[in-house]
Amino acid sequence: MRVYLDNAATTPLAKEVAEAMIPVLQNEFGNPSSTHFYGRQTKALIETSRRSIAKQLHCSPNELIFTSGGTEADNIALNTAVYQLGVKRIISTTIEHHAVCHTIEHLAEREHIEAVWLKVDSKGNIDLNELETYLKDEKPTLVSLMHANNEIGTLTPIEKVSALCKKYNAYFHTDTVQTMGHYAFDLEQLGIDFITCAAHKFHGPKGIGFLYANKRIKTDILIHGGAQERGLRGGTENVYGIVGLAKAVELAYADLEAHQAHVQGLKSYMIERLKETLPDVTFHGEIDPEKSLYTVLNVCLPATEKSGMLLFTLDLQGVACSGGSACSSGASKGSHVLEGIQADNSRPNARFSFSRYTTKEEIDFAIKQLEAIYEKVLV
Repeated sequence: MRVYLDNAATTPLAKEVAEAMIPVLQNEFGNPSSTHFYGRQTKALIETSRRSIAKQLHCSPNELIFTSGGTEADNIALNTAVYQLGVKRIISTTIEHHAVCHTIEHLAEREHIEAVWLKVDSKGNIDLNELETYLKDEKPTLVSLMHANNEIGTLTPIEKVSALCKKYNAYFHTDTVQTMGHYAFDLEQLGIDFITCAAHKFHGPKGIGFLYANKRIKTDILIHGGAQERGLRGGTENVYGIVGLAKAVELAYADLEAHQAHVQGLKSYMIERLKETLPDVTFHGEIDPEKSLYTVLNVCLPATEKSGMLLFTLDLQGVACSGGSACSSGASKGSHVLEGIQADNSRPNARFSFSRYTTKEEIDFAIKQLEAIYEKVLV
């Protein structure tokens, strides 16, 4: 048996999404910028998909810009704030995804933007009072805080952050790559300026996502080279990817409450089983369902002299999980998120992440393999 518990890295493509994409791959080959019949067909598919997504998120279709995924969308949001909106300061944390942290560092070095890194506590929470203290001077500012941390699952209270940004005339960008398709968003009410999406995080295809830019943001050309995406992002559109993204969004929000209940139930079950099975097990980040992303569980496992072999051994035993972000899995340095919350680096960690397709039997199998490893291999 093999089980996949690394859904925060990517998710399997939903059957319904594949079925929606296949006819486009096979038959709808026209360039959407062409004015003839074949081009108009594919252009119609793009705009129908855009309207479908906008309906789910309670925003205008022209506020959605299709991108290659979350990293591009994050980069565009941050660069737009600096180069087009006149932002002179970006407030964030050191435990954001590298798509955000590295872009801020680049802008600080290249454009002399002031980078402010908020403190986080041992569970990855920010202090809203500290944020407000910085915002009070009303320096042209972008606040960039992810909705849920991709490694430890701690949720940011984006409604409260949005209210603070609105109070002090700051822009607000939140990386929602891990939460899109898992939480409902009413963008008309939230008042957020930028959010980001990657379809492959909720059973859509890889290589497609979007940037939401609030209509109050007056954006100029983001990628030169063509008039696609209302002249903002040049390049022939990924039509079958866009259709797959729209279908994935539709599926996610068709049964969101049932999906949340199922996955939260699995996470809670795994927490209890781990406590029963392994001595001294603890958890990184928040695990309270009100404060934690229900698809992610970061486990601080008992210390062992062979910690470095844990994930490899689990994989050999049929359990796929990770020690942090898949984007950094090839790096020799440890997790910047765990470093940021000052986690105990003498103990191994494993990030288990779940999807609507994960089963209780798979959780039991993973626990059994962990127990066997600690009894026979690593102790």
